[in-house]
Amino acid sequence: MKRALISVYKKDGIIELAKFLVDNGFEIISTGGTSSYLIANNIPVTEIEKITSFPEILDGRVKTLHPYIFAGILYDRENSHHQKIMTEMNLSGIDVVVVNLYPFEETIQQEGCTLVDAIEKIDIGGISLIRAAAKNFKSVSIIVEPKQYQEFINIYTRFQGNLPDEFRLRLAYEAFFKATAYDSAITEYFKNLLSESEYPDFINLENLFTLRYGENPHQKGFLVKKDFDEVFKVLHGKELSYNNLLDINAAYQLINEFSNEYKVCAIIKHGNPCGVALSSVLHDAYLNAYNTDPVSAFGGIVIFNSKLDFETAEEVDKIFTEIIMAPDFDEETLNLLFKKKNRRIIQYKNYQSTFDLRKITGGYLLQDTDTLNSTKENLKCVTIRVPTDKEVFDLLFAEKVAKHTKSNAVVFVKDGATLGIGGGQPSRVDSTRIAIMKAKQFEKDLNGSVVASDAFFPFPDGVIELAKAGANCVIQPGGSVRDDEVIKAADNYGLAMVFSGIRHFKH
Repeated sequence: MKRALISVYKKDGIIELAKFLVDNGFEIISTGGTSSYLIANNIPVTEIEKITSFPEILDGRVKTLHPYIFAGILYDRENSHHQKIMTEMNLSGIDVVVVNLYPFEETIQQEGCTLVDAIEKIDIGGISLIRAAAKNFKSVSIIVEPKQYQEFINIYTRFQGNLPDEFRLRLAYEAFFKATAYDSAITEYFKNLLSESEYPDFINLENLFTLRYGENPHQKGFLVKKDFDEVFKVLHGKELSYNNLLDINAAYQLINEFSNEYKVCAIIKHGNPCGVALSSVLHDAYLNAYNTDPVSAFGGIVIFNSKLDFETAEEVDKIFTEIIMAPDFDEETLNLLFKKKNRRIIQYKNYQSTFDLRKITGGYLLQDTDTLNSTKENLKCVTIRVPTDKEVFDLLFAEKVAKHTKSNAVVFVKDGATLGIGGGQPSRVDSTRIAIMKAKQFEKDLNGSVVASDAFFPFPDGVIELAKAGANCVIQPGGSVRDDEVIKAADNYGLAMVFSGIRHFKH
């Protein structure tokens, strides 16, 4: 009796082909899901385990990979030695192989596809069956696509089962073409994963997750998880992007600067804070943070250091936000926030990182995490005027915000809320002017405010600018060769200035 092996992922048209084969005297051999499908449609099937005397194992990764199957496909019908072995081992030939492969290309194009997802759609048994049958095309017909079924039926009927050599050769060509394209897609996928260099030793491919793209759509992007799922729990919303993850990290690092003594809210945009405030009431902390720069807050990330209550959530819900983060939410709040289907809602918990790792061309940079903060006791007042306790409180708050703002960072604060933030400029005086400009844009009164600078003022000009804007106090690390000139300028304008001795560059 002639035999046909059928193992297909796509079931389109397979019932008609299988019925045709049975009607023409073929015994059908089939694998797990395919055999169940054929049996359910009244097609007589011999399950592959009865041929191999070996069950499918490893979640279906191994089912057709057996010498009884491949001997039946590969043996040369014109080779007497092959025929002798087949007879001695009581093996039978397989005359038709119908295979289509796991949808690898379709899988990797799906949003949220991980490396694990992709790997599980790399077909091993199927591709091996295709190559074996195509190699032995003189004796075995290989069919790899549903669109070939009807043509096979027509040719088989027309030539009464004696398929022309040219037709078998064309089936083999199409099979190898399919196999080559399939392998090329896998090769390209892994090439893109590797990019310009191999993964460093600390990356476990099992923890590598594909993102839609990197910073820009033309760049590949991946997330390598270590403790990510222990720290962050995505409760709702669409897939996180590469840039979302950078902003989440920036927001998380900033909010961790503050204890639970006060309710704190921070709004992050493109890795920088555009508003931070603390209060005894979370709702007020949010409004003060938002009012620092309501234009930049649009489309940003809002993070809280305490459970997000319904009243505050209603206020946040009035604007477009990419992500809302908090350590906890109640059910009523989540029901409200979930109404916007794309907005990400993330619950987080505290986590202490001990080092920072960054990739540069040709290597990696590794450093301790910047966990050092100023205290009232370590501040050194260097001016005639001494800051009040209330001003010191604001100075320490402002320094924490400056610590998480791209250098050069200058931050104006009053009453536990930011008024103007400038950063990311090559010149500190430019950052000062930007912070002042931002405050004026939103009608913030800088009179009586305090200022934090993440590094020393190299010239008096920055100090003069903030003094003219109305600031009363400034905190900076000190250490410039012109410290005396800067201190003199502060005294001339009646400023209180304290040195912290701690620089907080963020590049």
